[in-house]
This record gives sequence, structure tokens and C-alpha cells, in this order.
Amino acid sequence: MTLRGRLTAAFLVVVLGPVLLGAFFVASTVTAVDRTRSTERLAVAASAVRTSVDALCQQLRAAADAVALTGDPAIVAGQLVGRGLAAAVLVSDVSGRATYVSPGAPSTPWRDCSEPVAATSGPVRALAAHVDRRDAAGALLGSVAAAQLVDPAFVARLAAVSGVAVTLLDGGASAARFTHTTESREVRDGVLAAAGHSTGERVTETTKGRYVRRVGPSVGQPLPLVLSVPSTRPPGLHITLAGVVALAGLLAVLTAWRLARVTTRPLVELAGAVDRVAHGDLTARVPVRGRDELGRLAEAFNRMTRETGSYVAALTSSRDQLRGHLAVLGDTLASTHDLQRILRVILHSAIAATGARAGAVLLVETGGVLVAQCSEGLDGRWPAPDPDGPQTLRVPVGVGVVGAVAATGEPQRGRVEPTEPPTGEPRCRTYVAVPFAAPGTTGLGSGTTTIPGGERTILGGERTADDAVSPAVALGVLALYDRVGAAEFDDDDLVTLRTFAGHAAVAVENVRVHEEAQRLSLTDPLTGLWNYRYLRESIRREVERASRFGRMLSVLALDLDRFKDVNDTYGHAAGDTVLAEFARRVRGEIREVDLAFRQGGEEFVLLLPETDARGAAIVAERLGAAVRETPIAVEAYAGPIVVTVSVGIAVYPDHGSTGREVLEAADDALYVAKAAGRDTYRVAEVRPDVPMREIPVPAGAVSPPDGLPRAGRPAQVPREPGGHARSESAAGVPEANRPGPAHARPEPADGPVDAARAGPDAARPGPGGGASSGPHPPRQSRGR
Repeated sequence: MTLRGRLTAAFLVVVLGPVLLGAFFVASTVTAVDRTRSTERLAVAASAVRTSVDALCQQLRAAADAVALTGDPAIVAGQLVGRGLAAAVLVSDVSGRATYVSPGAPSTPWRDCSEPVAATSGPVRALAAHVDRRDAAGALLGSVAAAQLVDPAFVARLAAVSGVAVTLLDGGASAARFTHTTESREVRDGVLAAAGHSTGERVTETTKGRYVRRVGPSVGQPLPLVLSVPSTRPPGLHITLAGVVALAGLLAVLTAWRLARVTTRPLVELAGAVDRVAHGDLTARVPVRGRDELGRLAEAFNRMTRETGSYVAALTSSRDQLRGHLAVLGDTLASTHDLQRILRVILHSAIAATGARAGAVLLVETGGVLVAQCSEGLDGRWPAPDPDGPQTLRVPVGVGVVGAVAATGEPQRGRVEPTEPPTGEPRCRTYVAVPFAAPGTTGLGSGTTTIPGGERTILGGERTADDAVSPAVALGVLALYDRVGAAEFDDDDLVTLRTFAGHAAVAVENVRVHEEAQRLSLTDPLTGLWNYRYLRESIRREVERASRFGRMLSVLALDLDRFKDVNDTYGHAAGDTVLAEFARRVRGEIREVDLAFRQGGEEFVLLLPETDARGAAIVAERLGAAVRETPIAVEAYAGPIVVTVSVGIAVYPDHGSTGREVLEAADDALYVAKAAGRDTYRVAEVRPDVPMREIPVPAGAVSPPDGLPRAGRPAQVPREPGGHARSESAAGVPEANRPGPAHARPEPADGPVDAARAGPDAARPGPGGGASSGPHPPRQSRGR
């Protein structure tokens, strides 16, 4: 919002605020006075209704007494009815049987004046008073009831006495229905609805401007009545007040706009001058139109533009503010797992904050070598022989500037004039380097150390045992070179760089924790093999790869025989030792490209890419021999534990067209091996209903030695017996030189292959290996 808009809004608030408050006060006062008056009227009316009903009850009680004291009740009753003192008289004996009823009497039951609250329900047709009839000796002869008819005329009389509208409810417990009312049809429903929401004798207001109060039923006043009076508020009060407020608002807007326009004109001129200064025009001036505050502001601005050049140097004080913003940026970047992006952002921000010309972020890798993960501005700074060629900064820990920083864990800055640059480091005149480690271990020491190339100063205060970064936990070094516009980096640059180094440490630690968590989610903690979750992903991927390249995939389902007896006999701790040792032997008997999984309990699964059934059988025999011939030693037990393994073998695509089908086929073959006596293997039977189709594989002009397809001109692919595809050029390769299926080796002339002694090389594929299906975690199995 512009200043003119803010001034207009402020004026409107100042002017319209009291107007709105006044309108609200008038409306609320009128409403409160109206409600108070209506409440008082209803209280007076309720008192008049109670008095009238009480007088009627006393009249009826006197009439009943007169009938009870005479010997001939019929004559006296007729006289009372004729005089209008009662509408009807009922005389009954001791048993309650009526001995006399006045002609034309309303139907019973009658509502008794002294009847308890809600003792009876239903419409009230008559109001009665009951007295006992006794003889001269005081013996009870019966009772006499004198009644007065409750009809519209009776309700109208109550309304006339009370001066309000009266409604007689049907039964008294609910306001949903009524018997008689003096309300008009327009307001009747609203009055009944308000009475239904009213509790006790509380006054409520209807939507049509009437106040409602319930009276009775209660002791002495058994009639359920609703009293209502109209509101005395002037009609259209709220509309009138709203119109007044709207008119006042319109006048206030016009006045505020005019005042704001006159007030902000000098400020608009000042804003234009500021905009020109922002674009580099320091000759801009603001006309001084008076000696008020705006005039003094214009003079101050003109003086400021003349002195701006001398104030540029003071802008360096904003560096602390920049550090705070970059710290927030570092915390945000530390939440992502893209390490290269985080380090690039940190390096770029550090260079911008310190004015360095170049820099690099190096991490300590295996072998104690610092390797640059990202760098900026290092082109042309490399030592001979190729200073302009792309290189990766690699510095051994303890060598050069960054190597010494990583080795000692102490930040360094200074100037260097070397005749020969430090080994592996780019050329520079000034530098600053800060180590970083896991969060909570970074710090600074103080002192001076000398290494080849010049003097290095270590700053940061008095050195303590907790100030330096431990070399054992150092993750890397953040180094900057050649500061712009200054002889060398100062203490502020060192502090700034420490901030960025801390963010780099957090980022590296977060990425490593994330990678470790991802590895743990895919491996079995006991055996170190891949778990069932990774098995589902891997078998799908390997089946897709085998289908794409027309290769085979063997699946081995392994189960330790009678493993439950091991747990029952030696305990679960011994069982865990057996499982871990079995997993170790499995890893030792498979190739690096093979995958081993623990499916659950004592069940394991192996995936052998580019391996047919014969090669899988050789691996199964070797695994069985490795487990059977060397019992597993368990601590705390006298002798080793002898275990055996049963293996089921299935091959894609012979035993299934999907990974799930092949795994189920291997599982079925495992049960067959169990049924055959255990400690053996069985190959799944080829299903006759497996759909088979030829897959054309494009090949180049000359096939490589491994026979794998390569990019090139597509050629017609001949089929070998058995349905296996081969490239056209491979057909000319001598039979002895053609690569056979993985794990398969030629049948010797003097007998079958001894699978137990075939050696690990019998299962190793040709030089080509398998084709990758995309990024996935590194193979866990180690090669033989």
C-alpha cells in the first residue's frame, strides 16, 4: 500500500471510528432500553395473570364450599351456575362416583387449582377447585368440584387484564401446540418457536420483534401460558443508522483523499529522486518547499546524496547481517540430501560473502586423501603440465595448506609467495581454509605453523583442548583463494567461513545418515543379506533385464533342514549364529553379480543372472557341500552343529514369465527337494503352458566376444536350435570360442563335472557380464 493509501486509511479510521462506535452505541442502547421495558411489561403482565387466576380459584373454592355445606347440592349448584360463579359443579361420593353434574358441564378431567406442576397432560378445558363434603359428625361423604370453563373468551379476558397477548399451550410441557391464543397469525409461529427455546420464565425475542415469556404451570397457577409484547424500537432503526454511517464514510473518503494528496506530494517528489539515485544518478535533488518536517527531510536527502560516496565504505558493516541470512540458508539447504548441490550453494555463498576469487570444498575419502567435491574459479590456477585442463583437486592429508588443515583440525589463513605451489594445490596469493567435522566437534585453535610456501597464521583466540577439530573426525576442508580488493583474508572472513563450514558438516552428516538408513531398510540385520523388501524389487528388475536382452535368470530357494531342531536343542542364540555363518558361506560361493536374500526365518533366495539350470545346479551342489562338509562351530557348546540345506531351482523364462511365478516355481521345487530326503536340490518342472515367443535382438556388424548386443544396424537374427537367439556374426565364431551360458562349463569326455570341486571359476561369466537395468544399491555379495 502506498503512503497516500495509508494516510487515507488512517484518516478514515480516525473519522469513521467514532461514527461507527456512536452508531453501535445508539443501536445497543435502544435495544437494551427496549428489552428492559418489554421485560418489565411482561413481569407486570405475569403478575396480573397470576392474580387473576388466583382470584378465580378462590371464587371456585368458595362456590364448592357453598355446595358442600348444603343438604341439597343440586339446588345450590344450579344457583351458583345460574349466577355465573361457576360454569359447572361436580358432586361425587366417597368412591369417586359422580352423584351430580351440572348440565352442560365440560368434559373431565378438569385442571385443579392446587394440582402439582405437570400432574396431568393434554389440553386444559376447565379450571376447578375441589373441597371435601362431610356430615355433621365430620365423616367424609365425598367431594365437590366447582369449575370454570377455559375457552377463548377466558384467554381474551386474561389478555385484557394483563395488557399483553396471551397464548394457552396444549398440555404445558411443550410449546409446539396451543389451545387458545390472542396472537395474530403473522407472529403466532415466531412466538411459539421462541417459547419453545425459553427455559423457565426467561424473556426471549422473536425474529419479528416481539418479546416472549412463559408463565406457569406452577403451584397456584396451573395454566401453561405464553405472554408476548411487541418491541418498542423505532422501525428501520438499523437501516437508518447504516445509511448515516455510509454517508459519513463517503464524506470521510473524499476528505481523506484530498488531504492525503496534498500531504504526499513532496514525498512523491522525494521518491522519484530516490529512484534516480538508485539507478546511479547521484545528482538528483529534491525541491525544498517549506521549513516543515518534509522540507527538512528534503534537505537531509540532498545532503545525503552529496555524502553517499564517503559512506560506501561503511556498507561493509552489513556483512554480519549477510552472515545471518546465509546461516538461515544453510539450515534450509541442510534438510536436502543432494550433497553436490548443497556444497555448491555453500561454496558460492562463501565466495560471495568474503569476496574471494576461487574456492573449493574437499572431503576426506578412503586412503586419507582430500578430494574436491565442487570448486569455482580454479580454471588457469593448476600447476604444470596442463594448467588449463580440467582437473580434480586431490590433496593428501598433511600435505599443503588444506592437507595441514585437515591433519591438524585447525583453520588457517595467510599470504603465500611460493616458488613452487604446494603439491596438488592451485596457485594463489592469499588463502583461508577451515576444517569441518561432524556437528559438535568443530572449533578453532590459535598459533602459527610453517609449511613449504610461506607462513600460515592460525587465528581465533586462545587455544583450548576443545577448540580444534579432531583429525580423526574431520570430514573435509572449505578453502577460498585470493580475496578481491584486499591484501589478504581477515578475521571476519575466517569467522564467516567457519559458519559455512559448519553447514557443510551438517549437510555431509545428513547425507551419510540418510544413506545408512536406506541401507538398513534393505538389509537383514542378522545375516547382512538383502531382505525380502529388496528381493521383490530385485527379482522384478532382473526379470525385466533378462527379458530385454533375451537372457536367462536362475532363482534358488534355500531352506536349512530341520532348523527348528537347532533352535529347540541349542537355543535361539545358537540358531542366529548358524544363520549368520550360513549367510557368510553363501556369499563366498556366489559371484559378485549374484544377489543373496534372506526371505525370512531359515529361508533364503539367490538370484543368478545369465545362468541356466545346469549352472544353477552346480551352484546348488557347491552350496550344499559348503554347508554339509564343514559343521558350524558355536561358542558355549562342546561340539559343532551339523546342518544341511535343501535347494529348489527355477529358471526364467522356462518356469515362469514373471518374477513371482519363477519364485513360486523355485519354492515348489524346494518342497520337492525336502520330500526327496533333504540335503539335495531339485529343478522345477518346465510348465507346458508357458507362452514362448522369439525376441529379435538387433546386433552390429561384428559381435563382441561376449555375444551381447551392441548399437548398430539392425540385422536378421538367426535362431539356434532350442530357440536361443544369436547374432549373425556370432554364427561364424568357432564353437570353442563362443561364450556359453553363465555357470555352465563343457562336459568332459571322461565323465560328468564334479560339481563339488568345480571351483569358483566355473560359475564366473564371460568378460561381458550382465546389462544394467538402472540405478540400484550396490551388490552386496562379494566375488570369488
